[in-house]
Amino acid sequence: MDPVAPETGYNPSKQRADIVTVSHPHPGHRYLDLVRPGYRLIEGPGEYEIKGTFITGIRTYHDTERGARLGKNTVYVVDLDGVQICHLGDLGHTLSDEQAELLSEVDVLLVPVGGGTTLDADRAVEVVGQIEPHVVIPVQFRTEHGDHDRDPVERFLRAMGVTEWTTRETLTVRKGEFGEATEVVVLVPDP
Repeated sequence: MDPVAPETGYNPSKQRADIVTVSHPHPGHRYLDLVRPGYRLIEGPGEYEIKGTFITGIRTYHDTERGARLGKNTVYVVDLDGVQICHLGDLGHTLSDEQAELLSEVDVLLVPVGGGTTLDADRAVEVVGQIEPHVVIPVQFRTEHGDHDRDPVERFLRAMGVTEWTTRETLTVRKGEFGEATEVVVLVPDP
């Protein structure tokens, strides 16, 4: 999902994937050289089924002006073994009622939280409240490796009311194993 370019400060190793989703054409989210050949590329709204994996792309915008300033964005929901995983891309606005309804079954939400050209902490909290997922994974925040023009993740965590947290390198989720309350998981960025 949104393969990241080295110019962002992150430089992960080349990845193997069957499917690559791109939320918008910005180079920081569409670095296809990061992915080994042989993948299926999805760019834009629609319903897709690839190798038994169901993906829904929903039209949103990169700004609060219906894309007039920064363009369109596609939010993706991927169904993996009954777990609905949503990547918001560079969402720049809170959701309409229709968009929130389309995302109402999401289990795991990857939400941009660092501000700049996407959601800041307060608007990210509002979007989390609109979707009410079981697990929230903040993305696009300042780290020692990159995104230096964004806010740190701690601002989002405070806005969510999270007082204690740890970072993890991986996360495993299974349908039916979610708690009652929304869990916020901070993953260690891959430098």
